[in-house]
Amino acid sequence: MALSILSLVYLLCALLLILQALGTAVLLLAYWRTRHQSLTPPPVTAWPRVAVQLPVYNERYVIERLLAAVAALDYPRQSLKVQVLDDSSDETSAIVCRMLPTLRAQGLDIQHLQRAQRTGYKAGALAEGLAQLDCELVAVLDADFVPPPDFLRRTVPHLVADGRIGMVQTRWGHLNWPDNALTRGQALALDGHFIVEQTARNRAGWFINFSGSGGVWRRSCILEAGGWSALTLTEDLDLSYRAQLAGWRFLYLPDVVVPAEVPPQMAAWKQQQARWARGSTRTLIGLLLPLWRAPLPPAQRIMATLHLCQYLPHPLMLLMLLLTPLLLLGGGFEALLPGPLGLAALVPALLYLLSQYALYPDWRRRLRAFPLLLLLGTGMTFNATLAVLAGLGSGAAEFRRTPKFAQSWAVSRYALRIDRTLAGELLLAAYALAATLIALAHYPALVPWLALYCLAFALVAGLSLRDQWLLARPRP
Repeated sequence: MALSILSLVYLLCALLLILQALGTAVLLLAYWRTRHQSLTPPPVTAWPRVAVQLPVYNERYVIERLLAAVAALDYPRQSLKVQVLDDSSDETSAIVCRMLPTLRAQGLDIQHLQRAQRTGYKAGALAEGLAQLDCELVAVLDADFVPPPDFLRRTVPHLVADGRIGMVQTRWGHLNWPDNALTRGQALALDGHFIVEQTARNRAGWFINFSGSGGVWRRSCILEAGGWSALTLTEDLDLSYRAQLAGWRFLYLPDVVVPAEVPPQMAAWKQQQARWARGSTRTLIGLLLPLWRAPLPPAQRIMATLHLCQYLPHPLMLLMLLLTPLLLLGGGFEALLPGPLGLAALVPALLYLLSQYALYPDWRRRLRAFPLLLLLGTGMTFNATLAVLAGLGSGAAEFRRTPKFAQSWAVSRYALRIDRTLAGELLLAAYALAATLIALAHYPALVPWLALYCLAFALVAGLSLRDQWLLARPRP
């Protein structure tokens, strides 16, 4: 009886993972059909007023670079306003104050807003800044982003031409992708999302999300959708869905690239992923019923649901790993879909291959990072599972921003220490090793899958320990 229940749970997890893979396959097909489409910015006779909001919190290493890039934007000065939404508690604020006279002397209308309390974190800062604006268009850039000079000239025309568009999102580039194995793997993952997933969803007419930075909003869209909310840790995803459920259209421009940093430190990446996983889960809980009650086509509802469920595969994968040796020892594994699961695992690989082929002449060389991404993504399962479970709860969570470095992270005061997930990852590496040995005797076809988990958890834990060693080294 117990074995039958475990087999049923395993089968259900496998079917849900296959369903998620089918959703990704649909995105691949949609991307392939529309891959040659392109959008030319419509002509603009009078450039509207635009505000650029820069939410910052302790960004001493990148704030000068950000302000210099914003000052270099090719946009009529009389129609451009910049807000530095500064919640910093370190010398970042002093750096901003030091730069203000020079920026204003260049004709830049720049406002430095500081709050006594970080109420609502990033969402609260954006909302407070928005309340002081009279511009209809509002761009948002995180501190590590470096917008190209033509950023506004290539995005704003679409909002001017079509009053139904509430937000225009651009593609993220990667300033530091060659730095180490972690940055190369992340760059590959983000390319897959921004080239295939976002492009396919938008061109097929399905919901997309504002990615938190590198986008331009219509102020009336934000307000009509209810404004920025700090109830989830992913205020960008939350507002995106509320706006589209209210009838606003979004536009994604894959040819407009805004470079940014990817976290070069394992602890920083884990913290970022945990925030995204927890926030996405809270958004799913809050918006799933409104989504299915909305007058939308069935395909729209299904694809949006799969989008909001993007982090749920992590607990499913972890549960399947934990169940596998029990089923092997009990003789209940033969009918549990290893073949379809293996085929489903090929879908993400095709997604990353297509993204690199579409973007880079040296795509074959860049695809060498795929084994790293496979290990890193699998090794993130425990960290993401804890975050998803936390998101299923109702407790408030602190917004822990991803540190930015613009230099060697190991000598930065923003570098993070090892977190509580390390012990769990080491235990899971040992568990997966034991499961691999059991599979050798009972079901050898599972050995590659289980060995992948063993190596993945060991790699993530090993990189965390290496980072800690780098931090502990004496500095000259």
